[in-house]
Amino acid sequence: MSYDFSKVKTQKEAILEWLKSEYRSISTGRATPQVLDLVHIDLYGAKTQIAHAGSVTIEDPRTLRVSPWDKTIVGVMEKAVNDADLGLSVSSDADGLRVHFPALTTETRQKLVKLLKERLEEARVRVRSFREETNRDIDDRAKEGEYGEDDQHKYREELQKNVDGANTQLEELFHKKEREVMGEDN
Repeated sequence: MSYDFSKVKTQKEAILEWLKSEYRSISTGRATPQVLDLVHIDLYGAKTQIAHAGSVTIEDPRTLRVSPWDKTIVGVMEKAVNDADLGLSVSSDADGLRVHFPALTTETRQKLVKLLKERLEEARVRVRSFREETNRDIDDRAKEGEYGEDDQHKYREELQKNVDGANTQLEELFHKKEREVMGEDN
């Protein structure tokens, strides 16, 4: 009987998605609609993403235009963006919102890179945690006689390959976002 690595692959994908969503919420000084993905409003009794309550377009390199389909919720949208504390400034008019992305200073860029590294380390800790959990499961199954020592060693190697692959993908996400924050990704 071989070891089922589907749970490992699912956990790996979940960690990658978590890091991507964390990185999306970090502004790079350029207008990107994805920054608003984590901003929700209470719309008719349901939590709704801003992008699902109107159109979000790039007006210029540092400004997004949010045009709600229901003009009566402009104030709710403005409050939600301000409350999200994304470091953005918001102005509203009768047609919707303008979300302004401030220019990043060198100091701000360095703080953002530090934040990116913290999020990367959180993701690495999650990967280590699921590796330890899976190693214990492999060992327990070997003790129960489901497979021998050779298979146990083979499964541990395969697990390590999955962990190494996850860490490589996490590093790639970090370096891509770091280049964006530092203004090197043009």
